[in-house]
Amino acid sequence: MVSFKINGKDVQGETGEYLLQVAQRNGIAIPTLCHHKMLEPAGMCRLCLVELFDGRRTRLVTSCNYPVWEGMQIQTDTEALRHIRTLIVELLLSRCPHSPFVKELAQTYGIAEPRFTAGDDDCILCGLCTRICERIGKSAIGLSGRGIEIKVDTPYQMQAEDCITCGACVSICPTGHIKLADISKHDFRPIPSEYDVGLSGRKPIYIPYAQAVPKTPAIDRSVCAHFKTDGCRICAQVCPAGAIDHAQQDETIELDVGSVILATGLQPFDPSHTDRYLYGRHPNVMTNLEFERMLSPSGPFQGHIRRRSDGKDPKKIAWVQCVGSRSHRDGANPYCSTVCCMAALKQTIIAKEHLGNGLDTAVFLMDMRTHRKDFEKYYERAKKQGGRLIRSRVHTIDPVEATGDLTIRYVLENGKTRQENFDMVVLSIGLTIPPSTVELAQRLGVQLGPNRFLDADCLSPVATSRPGVYACGVLTGPKDIPQTVAEASAAASAATGALALARGTLQKKKVFPPESNVDSEEVRVGVFVCNCGINIGGVADVPAIVDYAKTLRDVAYAKDHLFSCSQDSQMDIIAQIKEHNLNRVVVASCSPSTHQAIFQEMLRNAGLNKYLFEMANIRNHCTWCHQQEPQKATQKCKDLVNMAVAKARLLKPLEYLSANVTNKALVVGGGVSGMVSALAIADQGFAVDLIEQKDALGGQALKLDKTWKGEPIRPFVEEVIRKVQSNQKITLHLGSTVAEASGFAGNFVSKLSNGQQIEHGVAVLATGAKAFQPEGLYLFGKNPNVLHLLDMDSEIARKTERNQKAKAVAFIQCVGSRIPERPYCNKICCSHSVENALKLKAIDPEMDVYIIYRDMRTYGERESLYAAAREKGVIFIRYTLDHLPQVEDLAGRLKITVKDHILQKPVAIIADVLALATAVVPNDNSALSQTYKVALNAEGFFSEVHAKIRPLDSATDGIFMAGMCHFPKPIEESIAEGYAAASRATTILSKEFLQLESTISHPVDENCDGCAFCIEPCPYQAISLLEYMKGGEVKKTVEVNEVRCKGCGSCMATCPKQGIVVKGFTMEQLGAQVEAALGLI
Repeated sequence: MVSFKINGKDVQGETGEYLLQVAQRNGIAIPTLCHHKMLEPAGMCRLCLVELFDGRRTRLVTSCNYPVWEGMQIQTDTEALRHIRTLIVELLLSRCPHSPFVKELAQTYGIAEPRFTAGDDDCILCGLCTRICERIGKSAIGLSGRGIEIKVDTPYQMQAEDCITCGACVSICPTGHIKLADISKHDFRPIPSEYDVGLSGRKPIYIPYAQAVPKTPAIDRSVCAHFKTDGCRICAQVCPAGAIDHAQQDETIELDVGSVILATGLQPFDPSHTDRYLYGRHPNVMTNLEFERMLSPSGPFQGHIRRRSDGKDPKKIAWVQCVGSRSHRDGANPYCSTVCCMAALKQTIIAKEHLGNGLDTAVFLMDMRTHRKDFEKYYERAKKQGGRLIRSRVHTIDPVEATGDLTIRYVLENGKTRQENFDMVVLSIGLTIPPSTVELAQRLGVQLGPNRFLDADCLSPVATSRPGVYACGVLTGPKDIPQTVAEASAAASAATGALALARGTLQKKKVFPPESNVDSEEVRVGVFVCNCGINIGGVADVPAIVDYAKTLRDVAYAKDHLFSCSQDSQMDIIAQIKEHNLNRVVVASCSPSTHQAIFQEMLRNAGLNKYLFEMANIRNHCTWCHQQEPQKATQKCKDLVNMAVAKARLLKPLEYLSANVTNKALVVGGGVSGMVSALAIADQGFAVDLIEQKDALGGQALKLDKTWKGEPIRPFVEEVIRKVQSNQKITLHLGSTVAEASGFAGNFVSKLSNGQQIEHGVAVLATGAKAFQPEGLYLFGKNPNVLHLLDMDSEIARKTERNQKAKAVAFIQCVGSRIPERPYCNKICCSHSVENALKLKAIDPEMDVYIIYRDMRTYGERESLYAAAREKGVIFIRYTLDHLPQVEDLAGRLKITVKDHILQKPVAIIADVLALATAVVPNDNSALSQTYKVALNAEGFFSEVHAKIRPLDSATDGIFMAGMCHFPKPIEESIAEGYAAASRATTILSKEFLQLESTISHPVDENCDGCAFCIEPCPYQAISLLEYMKGGEVKKTVEVNEVRCKGCGSCMATCPKQGIVVKGFTMEQLGAQVEAALGLI
């Protein structure tokens, strides 16, 4: 080490280090212009001059390239140095008087105007650009000329052929003087960010996206300067971890596995192949994926919607549906991509939230396919908010040259042509399978279908043509997130069923660091406020909330994050906990129901008890409900943070509780979903009790003939029944129902209607649904030729005389559904009716077949049925709720009058048979809902805890759902959900014990007098009366079953003497929150 002095302070440096490096490491500021830590120092700007006393005299040296030596004495801020630096900056200002960078630098030295003649240059001759180019390995630019003629230039003042347009010179230039167009012969194109779908650029070394896990940079070899020139390596030089090795090569890794799951995802359709939509040719035409990134707070536009042509807020936006789907033109695909309709509706609603209700939105569509749970309600919401839905075919999009607007030319249903101008156009592009997936399937020997999706059997929805290889997601067909997540669990269940004996052999137990004892420590609260992109930060003043938090009592540190739940933010919070010795943590962000567990585990990783955490839900309670009132939202956020801090100060560590798991499952419902779930759980090695209220298994599936792909259903169901009946791990309880139940995840006790009591760790509810009987509608029940769709299905399969001889058959869709009483789509009826229409046409090609519908929802690859039906001559007539079809008895035949959507006039159809596609309604689930504390939605279907993240989990831990008791769906989804529910159940059954919540009731012995007021209100039967001897007298008190108690607080609210308290919610803590809410603290 070399010892010397800087400004009288003893410092040390390594041999070979420069003065500037040592000064910066010791926090001593020395100004620089031409210095950059990635480049060899040059000392060109002279701004880093310092005074060196060598024992004999004082002289000036450039600190950036002067090596340290023993005993030297340095001054960095004398009057003489300030004068020299001021002169240097004044000369720079006279050379570059218009450069913002130089003007800002001049202000720091108190220079308003230079005393010298002003030039008009913007290059300060720092040489950074030439040195970085040399470091890259190209030397495409350099310094030429002498004296006042010196300048940065290319060889022979010509655009350089050697320039690889890496942009390093542009990024390092402090004044913006360097322009690639002046330097290079080659066009400069930013590297498009894959995450932002090309709306922004990225560097050759980059982190894929803000919340990437793990958050590790990647190097793109195709554009990295090192792999082009063998130079640069700057990233390796500055990486403090030494993690970058440019010599790394691809490796082939061999893994011995028992199963393979393919989940390779999708590729968006590229609409640039056609000129019709101007995509890639006009800046204001974008895809729905690009618009999604524009809406995103973490996207390149930070959630602000604006036109790319001029940056203005759009007043009119159009969405064009089915671009790349439902067509054979322009390289499109014949299938429906399933997700685009809902995506467009969502984007119209969010766009109005961003730009106000004055925004004019128009969706150009053929059919609106909102066929999943609660999607129809969202559709109605979009209409009520003023979004226009234009049923049409878009012909072309043309530019309006003077304004940057776009003209959409389209044809209405009645054949009339229209045109309308818009500020922006969003193309709802379809989903495709990438070529890399096709290549992978070929390597694996897995069969693909005609549309390049895996050729999955409806009755084995996650299996492939190769045993042991499974698939899920869009790879098996177009689908949305909830179905994809469910299928992922299904694939996991199917793939691990045969590997059950090996479970746990490769498992590693997570070890947390020892927890700090905070009982004797001074309270130090850390407050971390989440922007949640623009969900919070776009409404409330987050910096003001952070500043406010810093003023609160016992708050030792406060900070905001873009996304507090992201991996890097959590690592930062852990670092701040350690650095500032924080022993209580408050996170002000979103809902505790979805994110509290994440932050509690974060505390354990930081060495703190997880119950020293409090959460303020400022998103749901403030910025979402006060979106148009930012000031009020901000103040309310402050109030909630104050309340959270007030409670956090009083938090105490709680003991962690656990309970053993009963490794047995209960499945309620003996239909397809229930049976598949029971078999899948049994395949995992666990015992199952299967409850069916009827005397036979099979459910509604026995009424079905074939899947939409033509696979026979009854033989499949009969085979599943045989497997269930012969499986030694499955105990059947036919003719039984669940009468009552108690307990919690891992330890339930259910009593059946026959008196039998079953202990189990989990339950799967698969109680199915039934067809609505449309008594009195469309002559159903009055005319024998008006059939239910299921009866029509059966008659076609049995080849009854009625259908064999019929000359005209009609179907009416949405009977009893998509109406205020049942505001949902059944998802199955359109496909089912079209299937039957094709079967009738096969019986008699001359038969007239009519389908009277509201929206034809043959989603996904079912679109092929719709196309085939049209080709065979099936006539489709759309009706609306304002003009319902009318059915009359006409001497044994049926007269159906409906307003034709093309002619806009009533038409009469004379039919021999009429089939009604009716609503699917749930069975009476109210008793089970109460028994297992599983909520029902307004229509009586079981409610999931989160539609996308946990689509088959109920809000009660350990209770799962599958099949049509959750919502109407086709048989392949019901089967997949049976597997998926089994997979979710196995996550509990496979454990020896479960961690319990410690925020449960605790008797306060000195206050409790044994009045027993708390026992009856407890909804979980967790409290019992206890008598014991104390001081020679009988003492009455209560005891709490830690396993059953959920910490709801009913007992605490009932007790008149504070004789029982919920840990983590003491009266003192709640009182502190109330006082904070009232502004008393």
